[in-house]
Amino acid sequence: MTISLVSRYVLGAVVTLSLVACSDKKDAEKAASVSAPAPSASSASAPAPTPAASGASAAAPPGPPVSVTTVKAELRDMAVVLKATGTVMPLTSVDVKAQASTLIKTVHIKEGQFVKAGDLMFTLDARSDEANVAKARAQLAKDQATLADAQRQFKRSQQLFSQNFISQGAVDTTQAVVEAATATVAADQAAIDAAHVALSYAQVRAPHSGRAGAISVSSGSAVQSNASTLVTITQLDPIAVGFSLPQRNLVDAIAALKDGGASVTATLADNGGSFKGKLKFVDNTVDAASGAVKAKAVFANKEERLWPGAFVEISQTVSTLKEAVIVPQAVIIQGARGTIVYVVEDGKAVMRPIKQLMGQNGEAAVTGLQAGETVVLDGKQNVRPGSVVVERAKDPKANAPAGAASGSRAP
Repeated sequence: MTISLVSRYVLGAVVTLSLVACSDKKDAEKAASVSAPAPSASSASAPAPTPAASGASAAAPPGPPVSVTTVKAELRDMAVVLKATGTVMPLTSVDVKAQASTLIKTVHIKEGQFVKAGDLMFTLDARSDEANVAKARAQLAKDQATLADAQRQFKRSQQLFSQNFISQGAVDTTQAVVEAATATVAADQAAIDAAHVALSYAQVRAPHSGRAGAISVSSGSAVQSNASTLVTITQLDPIAVGFSLPQRNLVDAIAALKDGGASVTATLADNGGSFKGKLKFVDNTVDAASGAVKAKAVFANKEERLWPGAFVEISQTVSTLKEAVIVPQAVIIQGARGTIVYVVEDGKAVMRPIKQLMGQNGEAAVTGLQAGETVVLDGKQNVRPGSVVVERAKDPKANAPAGAASGSRAP
């Protein structure tokens, strides 16, 4: 009985404390709602202005500096070098053909052999031509005998005429016989010369010095007159290179010809070497389709490294721009506004329109710049007119602090 009374007393005390706590919390919330003033409609719809934001919009700070590299525009002479692709060609190349329809008797050369002018290369069967020469000589001997008899008769007629045994007409007749026989002897001599010419065709000699090509016949082969090519003789030293010049450089090329020919450099592909030559020929017609004119340069080829048909890179100095402003071609920007560069003035980038006169070997001659002006080279893609530029270190790896590659932590 005593334990149950104590339990009821403790339970009643806990319930009383809980009710008091809830009553105190509700009174505190009501007091807070009464003390805080209610916001008006105007103040709820219009937030308070921020002074810092309005100040930023009034005066925006400049953008960060652009890191660039620069170069100086130089004033110097620039050689205008014309580059083209040329084809090696021989100065002379002859297809040797037989001038008589006969048989090949002997071949005296080998394929690829170097021959000199006048060297015997082929011997043809010349028995018929030798017989014709002998026949012409016999006819000449016969007519010479007739002429001698006519001359004796004419001499006797003159003696008889002096003794008044014959008339003048008889003397004139014997004189005509002598003149006819003389003409016949001359014709026979011409026939012998013609037979010797035909006989000379039996020996085929080199028309000029050069290298023999493939031999298409052998001993015993039948050949036709002016139809069968026996061999081709190609001159290799000196040798020529043919190429095309643009029409705009035609005047300079013709002027160079008057001074003995401008210097021309031929370069073989795959590090085959370079060769120096002279411009020797410019064609008299400009190709209407391409606007170019054919030209030819001559090169010494003692080592026979330039071979007919090979392609070479031709470089020729056609003129020189005197005191031109030179900048790297990498500084030039081609845009919708034309050709421009960025010049650094007082630490800021200034857009400058220019005109490119000539460009080669990574350099360009321009107008619109002054010698000594600083031009933006690397980083120009990030530059805008009026941008603040900062000269970049020439060697970023050498100047970078330790740990820059792994990045720096922001505070």
